[in-house]
Amino acid sequence: MKVRRLQELEEFIHSEGHVSIDELCSQFQVSKNTIRRDLNKLEEDGLVAKVYGGVSSLNQSATSFKKRVVEHEVEKKRIAQKAAETIEDQDMIYIDSGTTTQHLVNFIDPDYHVTIITNSLDVLNQSVNHANCNVLLLGNTFKSTTRSFINVRDWPFFERLNINKSYMSATGVSLNRGVTNSDVYEYSIKQQILQKSLINHLLVDTSKFGKAALVTFAQITDFDTIFTGPTVLPTYLNYCKNKNVNVTTVHN
Repeated sequence: MKVRRLQELEEFIHSEGHVSIDELCSQFQVSKNTIRRDLNKLEEDGLVAKVYGGVSSLNQSATSFKKRVVEHEVEKKRIAQKAAETIEDQDMIYIDSGTTTQHLVNFIDPDYHVTIITNSLDVLNQSVNHANCNVLLLGNTFKSTTRSFINVRDWPFFERLNINKSYMSATGVSLNRGVTNSDVYEYSIKQQILQKSLINHLLVDTSKFGKAALVTFAQITDFDTIFTGPTVLPTYLNYCKNKNVNVTTVHN
C-alpha cells in the first residue's frame, strides 16, 4: 500500500509541478506526518524538492497549466474547431476542462442556441461572449492549478439533464492504461458525464498518445470519436478502426 501511494504521490506532484502539504493530505486522505515521511523518501531519491509549505517536482517534463496552454496551441485550436462542427442548434453539451477543450466555445456557430455544462473557468469566461449560450457550472470548489471546479454537491440536479454530447480532455491515451487524467478530483466528474452523455467525443493533441497519467477514467472504446492531430501512430489508428471508434484528424 505504501509503495503504491508513493508512486501515485510522485505522479501527482509531477503532474501539478508544485503542490501544498494540505492539498496532498486531502488528495491522499492521510496525515501530515505520513505525507512528510513520504516526501522525505521522494526527496532522497532526487524526485522532488521540499519547499516552504509544500513540494515541487524535479521532473523536467512536469508542466504548469499556463505552459500547457501554449504547447501545441495551433493543433489544439484546429482540433477544437473541427470538433465544434458536430455541435448543433439546441444541443445540450458538456465541455471538459482542458487546454484543448477550452477553445471549443469560440467555434460554436453564434446563431446556435446551445446549453453548455462545464467545470472549466476558461469555458465559462469565453461563454460570456456568446449571447445564445446558456451555461451551467458544475462543481463547488475552484482548483487553480487546473482552472477547474471540483467537488460536485448537486449531482441530483445534473442527473435530470439530458446531455446530448460530451467533449472530453485527457492527459494521456494508452492502449494498456486507457484514457487517463492527472487529477483524482476530476475522476468522478468525467465518469459521471461519460455515462450520462449520449455521444462522447475526446479532444487530444497527438502528444497525449502513448502516455498514462495518475488515474484511468475511461477506455478508448468509451468514445464515439477522437479528435486529434495529423501524426497519430498507426497502432492507435488500427486499434480504433477495429473497435469502431472514429478518429478525426486535423492538419496544421
